[in-house]
Amino acid sequence: MQHTIVMTGASRGIGRVAAEHILRRSPDVHLLVVARESAGASLAAELAAGGRTVSHVAADLGSLGSVRSAAAEIRDRLERGDLPPLRGLVGNAGMQYTNALTEGPDGLESTFTVNVLANHLLVRLLQDRFAAPARIVITASDTHFGDFRHNMGMVPGPVWTSPDVLARPGAFPRPGGTGAGRTAYSTSKLAAIYLVHEYARRLPAGIDAVAYNPGLVPGTGLARNAGPLTRFAMRRVLPVMTLTPFATSPGTAGRCLADVVLGTTKAPTGSYVDRDRVARSSEESYDPQRERQLWDAAERFTAAHVL
Repeated sequence: MQHTIVMTGASRGIGRVAAEHILRRSPDVHLLVVARESAGASLAAELAAGGRTVSHVAADLGSLGSVRSAAAEIRDRLERGDLPPLRGLVGNAGMQYTNALTEGPDGLESTFTVNVLANHLLVRLLQDRFAAPARIVITASDTHFGDFRHNMGMVPGPVWTSPDVLARPGAFPRPGGTGAGRTAYSTSKLAAIYLVHEYARRLPAGIDAVAYNPGLVPGTGLARNAGPLTRFAMRRVLPVMTLTPFATSPGTAGRCLADVVLGTTKAPTGSYVDRDRVARSSEESYDPQRERQLWDAAERFTAAHVL
């Protein structure tokens, strides 16, 4: 049966690989990619090669107003029947900055906006348009564990505090440095898992929410805002690690993401999928009080943009 999957972060890296897999393995899918306007049009045209059904909606995920406009367009297209029933949302877009001071148009720190609030606003604005059974997949990261085993010492672990602080520039010590930017990233990925747990509690039956961890994936565009040495290492040095159990190639990570989206990897709502299997996330990631506090804060930060 024809159905729609909305996807962010499909333009490069594991998202691009996952999009190709989804379209190849599920010919009934209408894949709707959310991306910046010029990039989205070319991406949709490339993915549609061979007769696949792909369209795009323009959005800057660093702007909650832009996310709202994109969601409104998706809702309108669903209501008009221009899109088949909505059965999937893939929040794969992610950003890591070289500091914790980057501020978006909403006055909020950009890592938190893109990695947490943009996904939340999309979920909330589209939740009454999902046709069960449906699945929401949010890309997380094993950097949220904060230990050497999971991040090889390259990313500091999360530093949790009030979401009202985390959402503002300068939430971490020495906010102008790379370490603070990476801490903002790992903390945002912990926040994503907290929200997945809340979605599992709050969304209607038949709408599942799952966190997906691709592992350490060298060679993607995540570090595109990093310094030249880090970018060189991500592109030229760390890819060798994909020959070991410590890293995942973009091809493998993208295929595993597609498996989660399409349900090939069985995962109950609220679960954490580590590449190709359901696993436990960090002990810190199971905290109902933090989850409720983050939900309440995310609702406040996005309230002005709810339709």
